[in-house]
Amino acid sequence: MKQSLFEIMENTPLTRDVYRMKLRGDTGDITRPGQFVNIRIAGLYLRRPVSVCDVEGDILTLIYKAVGEGTRKMSGMTAGETLDLLTGLGNGYDLSRAGDAPLLLGGGVGVPPLYLLAKELIRAGKTPRVILGFNTESEVFYENEFRALGCDVMVTTVDGTYGTKGFVTGTINDKPYTFFYTCGPEPMLKAVYKTSKTSGQMSFERRMGCGFGACMGCSCKTITGSKRICREGPVMDKEDILWED
Repeated sequence: MKQSLFEIMENTPLTRDVYRMKLRGDTGDITRPGQFVNIRIAGLYLRRPVSVCDVEGDILTLIYKAVGEGTRKMSGMTAGETLDLLTGLGNGYDLSRAGDAPLLLGGGVGVPPLYLLAKELIRAGKTPRVILGFNTESEVFYENEFRALGCDVMVTTVDGTYGTKGFVTGTINDKPYTFFYTCGPEPMLKAVYKTSKTSGQMSFERRMGCGFGACMGCSCKTITGSKRICREGPVMDKEDILWED
């Protein structure tokens, strides 16, 4: 974990509530897709965790949804301002388990960490299939960016206004896959757990106190006891998770 200042290069809306922020700073501790950063917002006590969408050299890309006081303040920031970030947080996805035909499933703001994952899988000679799930057409983002990487992309919307009507789980088994990676809201992860036919890894979204394992505020139950989403996660193996009804 490293604490450092990043300069905002751009902060642009992708949809009504979703923004892409590019920052320049020390990205050396970001080593795996699926990791996150924890952002200090002036005037607020707790930092805000945001997953890493992409990293190229010293440029860090974050995609976040403006849903609370902290992220709304972020949405109003402009190029030239600085943010205090903790980087190198979380354990990230294990690319060695992908096999030849990995499947990536993202729901809403669970989509961003899969972008860097897709880039790394393609660099490793894999051809990932990607299913992106949203509620409605106006919420869709990053479909073209995944296609530009060379991914086989499908988009689903709950109301059917764009792509295939339904949830990501409705098309998960349409084609064979060797391993799955997913990130999204917990009901989606639970549905993927029940529907998937292979092993996989799930990245959990959870409110955090410290972001580095000191407070135990973001723990979840596993077959070996409680684990901290910020420290042992956010990525968990499918077989380790104990779901609560």
